[in-house]
Amino acid sequence: MRALVFPGQGVQRPGMGDDLFDAAKDLVEEADEILGWSVARLCWDDPDGRLRDTRYAQPAIYLVNALEARTLPPGRYSWFAGHSLGEFNALVAAGVIDLMAGLRLVAARAELMAGVTGGAMAAVTGLPARMVEATLRGAGLRGVYVANRNSDRQVAVAGARDELRRAVRALQDAGARRVTPLPVSGPFHTPLMAEAGRGFAELLRGEAFAPGHTPVMSSVTGAPFDPAEAADLLARQVAAPVEWVAAVRALRAAGVTDFDEVNGTTLTTLIGQIG
Repeated sequence: MRALVFPGQGVQRPGMGDDLFDAAKDLVEEADEILGWSVARLCWDDPDGRLRDTRYAQPAIYLVNALEARTLPPGRYSWFAGHSLGEFNALVAAGVIDLMAGLRLVAARAELMAGVTGGAMAAVTGLPARMVEATLRGAGLRGVYVANRNSDRQVAVAGARDELRRAVRALQDAGARRVTPLPVSGPFHTPLMAEAGRGFAELLRGEAFAPGHTPVMSSVTGAPFDPAEAADLLARQVAAPVEWVAAVRALRAAGVTDFDEVNGTTLTTLIGQIG
């Protein structure tokens, strides 16, 4: 059984999607009209370093993910899953939401998330999640949280910038091999994003979600995504940790043996580190 997985923010890079835009001109033009700016120009030229800005990065990643997925053979995958933002792509691939409806949601989500300032994220390699959490508690860093459980070897932490700097030192002292700042603009997937999550929940109330034709594994619950609960799950996702380890283990338990990824190899590398 095979699953297709979609990465989220952090995979953005100049040049991404350059082999996809010309073959999907109508979709790209429609996306540009919705967004009010050119995705292709952003990805080709990165004007003013906007790919580092959540408002631009999230819609661009979403569109590139979606365009690449459209080039793959239909019916090849028994499951879809996505990491944070990538979960919207998984829902599009599964027939739960329309591509452009998803783009509108992603753009609104990006605006809300970018409005939470003063925070940052870092990837911690070489310490399991339980040790990261114990280190943060032991150092009295109550404003820093585990935001992503990515693999058995890597977690992401997020919080206020001043506390995160202290957390980096504490985690290095605890034996982390590497603590690397992530190219995001806020403390995503932590309680510090609660206001953005509430704002997104308001927007999701009027959105229609279809039952879909292929199951999606939720990275919020590590269980199959229930389209009937889509508004709640997608709103919770903003301030809840990304449970990628749980999602991958659940996919394997469901019979998935092979994983493909669009737009890079970030997730398949992490999947190889999950026992």
